[in-house]
Amino acid sequence: MAGQPVELALKLTRYLVENKIRGRRRFPLTMILEPLEKCNLACEGCGRILEYEPVIDRMMTVEECLTAVEECGAPVVSIAGGEPLMHPDIDQIVESIVRQRRFVYLCTNALLMKRALSSLNPSPYLSFVVHLDGLRETHNRSVGRQGVYDVAVTAIRLARRTGFRVCTNTTLYNGVQPQEFQTLFAMLTRMGVEGIMVSPGFRFEEVATKDIFLARQQAIAFFQSIFEGCRNGTRFYNNPLYLDFLQGKRHYQCSPWTVPTRTPLGWRQPCYLIADQHVSTFAELMRRTPWSSYGFGRDPRCASCMMHCGYEGAAILEALEKPAAAWEMARRALFSPR
Repeated sequence: MAGQPVELALKLTRYLVENKIRGRRRFPLTMILEPLEKCNLACEGCGRILEYEPVIDRMMTVEECLTAVEECGAPVVSIAGGEPLMHPDIDQIVESIVRQRRFVYLCTNALLMKRALSSLNPSPYLSFVVHLDGLRETHNRSVGRQGVYDVAVTAIRLARRTGFRVCTNTTLYNGVQPQEFQTLFAMLTRMGVEGIMVSPGFRFEEVATKDIFLARQQAIAFFQSIFEGCRNGTRFYNNPLYLDFLQGKRHYQCSPWTVPTRTPLGWRQPCYLIADQHVSTFAELMRRTPWSSYGFGRDPRCASCMMHCGYEGAAILEALEKPAAAWEMARRALFSPR
């Protein structure tokens, strides 16, 4: 059963209905805000540090962050990077967005999370999202440093004890057995995390030569094996229709406009994963991006992509248009044992 707050579900439903009534064809569901690209790790599957190396010391101001959030208008803001907890004003950025009653998902590798717990206040509008790509050996190898897994697990336990909402984010790469993820997900569920977000890794151009990425059919078979062995009660946070998509049971076309990304260089065009250029305003991103040029079967860079930033929104939009899909999503989110 999903652990999303009832208020989040109600707010998203109201937001979707309002946009449907207005006849808007494209609108954001979640905004990704990257106030900086600097990081204290160099994860093997991440191309962000290399992509932004010429401007790695550049940071968005608090005012720039809040202006971007207002400009986009999405009810959910995922703060990523880089490592966002390295931003000197991250507490002010987070608290300001929370005061707007937007739901904030603060992504982190957890190395600085203990300090953040003392500067932020627990809120139903705030959740930490801790990066965990496997059990101890696998995760430490993925992030390129020993000891990070133990720091992350300790931080999750501390955050839960002090009243914070906590989710986790797991990116799946080649070379790890399904049983390891089943063990990890069962452990995280017992620890009381609100939900586990999952997706296959994206082959960023900067790290494309590494033999760690799953082709689309490989990823589908891998997710089928993982989910078949997960115990009832495993708390996945993703939309259940997106989980079906990961297993090849549903087919969607990418909807990158549902999760726009703002960085220190501007709005990434077209998406979180690909930046053919950066534009200065959200309106320009929505109006001038040739959306039909991107996605599976359209752009070779998208051939293996199954990331939630492109496809989870497509699942939600299907539910908005098709009552049967809406009922299936609601039924499984509320009543499914897994």
